[in-house]
Amino acid sequence: MQLVDSHVHIHHSFDSLSFQVDLDEVAAAWRQAGVVHLVHSCVQPSEFAAMQAVADRFSEVSFAVGLHPEDMDQWTPDLAETIHRLALSDHRVVAIGETGLDFYKGDDQSRQIEAFRAQLSIAYKLDLPVIIHCREASAAVRDVIQSFIQEHGPVRGVMHCWTGTPEETQWFLDLGFYISFSGIVTFKSAKQVQASAQMVGCDRILVETDCPFLSPAPKRKEKRNQPANVRHIAEFVANLRGVSLEVLAAQTTANARTLFKLPDASFATASVN
Repeated sequence: MQLVDSHVHIHHSFDSLSFQVDLDEVAAAWRQAGVVHLVHSCVQPSEFAAMQAVADRFSEVSFAVGLHPEDMDQWTPDLAETIHRLALSDHRVVAIGETGLDFYKGDDQSRQIEAFRAQLSIAYKLDLPVIIHCREASAAVRDVIQSFIQEHGPVRGVMHCWTGTPEETQWFLDLGFYISFSGIVTFKSAKQVQASAQMVGCDRILVETDCPFLSPAPKRKEKRNQPANVRHIAEFVANLRGVSLEVLAAQTTANARTLFKLPDASFATASVN
């Protein structure tokens, strides 16, 4: 059985959440759990070299480049050029992002939209998917994507760590996007997320940890989430959907390979658990 963790942050040094000391052991754990590929998302372009260093150590890691909507203090039009250049600089870049909109605390909505549109444009020009962060902003994200498609053409991507209602989920399915579920789907209170996980088609669903954050229910006592825990998320989603773990793993792995155009090597050489 093979799994893809479609969204990780494993180079960060978040104090007790850091992987810097024991990353080899963490990698051994994800391999034991059947994780054969990981997509390392980007919060700031300044992380690029650190993500490259992780991918140098672990051939099953691909990564993205972009600017998170919570980091708009760094946004300038010149940064778009930097993101574009970095995306072209390494064949292991498989996406732009994470980008998107976060209106939970942000009072810079127009600036977020400007940066989001710029990153959609980069993804479109480079034929790369976008990794979209969306918090308290589903309608605005939908409107920006719809407007971009009308003006330029189709863009593909994934709604990462999805927490939207079934109605909102359908908006993005209609736009051709994939939907990725994190440990949040395992929380008892996450009824609308669970309903969304049941309705997504088998050709559009992904799983992720968003580690080191959001440990799934079976590991909630462990403050630091890790890629191996994507197996717990996949098991939970499989039960929700009334399929076996093996079926859900095969579906989400195939979807990740399609969306991110992942290399064949890690899948061919991975051991089957």
